[in-house]
Amino acid sequence: MAESASLHARPELHNARAGRRKHLDIQYENDPIKKVKGPSPIARKKRVEKVQKQHVDKGEKPSWEPKNWHLQLQNIREMRKAKDAPVDTMGCSELSDRSESVEVRVQRYQILISLMLSSQTKDQITAAAMHRLKNHGLTMDNVMATSDKQLGELIFPVGFWQRKVQYIKRTTAMLIEKYNKDIPPTLDELKALPGIGPKMAHLIMLSAWNSVVGIGVDTHVHRISNRLKWVKKPTTDPEKTRIALEEWLPRNEWREINCLMVGFGQTICLPINPLCDNCLNKPICPYGKRGR
Repeated sequence: MAESASLHARPELHNARAGRRKHLDIQYENDPIKKVKGPSPIARKKRVEKVQKQHVDKGEKPSWEPKNWHLQLQNIREMRKAKDAPVDTMGCSELSDRSESVEVRVQRYQILISLMLSSQTKDQITAAAMHRLKNHGLTMDNVMATSDKQLGELIFPVGFWQRKVQYIKRTTAMLIEKYNKDIPPTLDELKALPGIGPKMAHLIMLSAWNSVVGIGVDTHVHRISNRLKWVKKPTTDPEKTRIALEEWLPRNEWREINCLMVGFGQTICLPINPLCDNCLNKPICPYGKRGR
């Protein structure tokens, strides 16, 4: 009280002390003048995916999971025991030259090329093109020494073969220049290569580097996931399906889910006129119970 009285009695002392006080500029999120800049939509999406994967990695029960998925997956495994689908013998992971005389980095390069060729192409056609390329000499140096015309003849009739000739040449040049004639060891670096999308990148990481960083989702996995309602809401493209699956599917199932579903989609759960009567999941499949 004595100090307060002294300040009122000596206003010049009060003013001096007030002058030494620091001004605090407090900024609020709803400040109409200054707005806090939040993360971009892409950053938010990556953060959500990271959190989702952390939950899956820890084995935590997700907030949502599809009904009967354990039994449905068990039935798919049972129906795939015969390994009689094209993917089992002509899938991209089966097409590289695995002989001991071939360098591992050459094998990885061939896996990458087989994935590039497989887009919009049946496994049988991809396998035939890879056979011709390997007979020609499927190494980076040999590909760069091959004319665009001859390379096109070797890969024809894969889907969009003319565009893929350019992808192969540009990607191969980048691998020679930046990666010492090897392929990138990370998902983001792979996706930065010409002609490599998310599905291809995830499958390359699995087949070439034995690294499970996500689920490779192609048209088969996309279609079957929506038919079984393995996505909380219907998805419109494979990448959205991948994100939806990784949100709840335990990580220990990620390694084999692509091959299981692709083979299932090639033999039973066909795009048109699926063989529902031959499917063990018909009684517990939302699509099969429609009477198809």
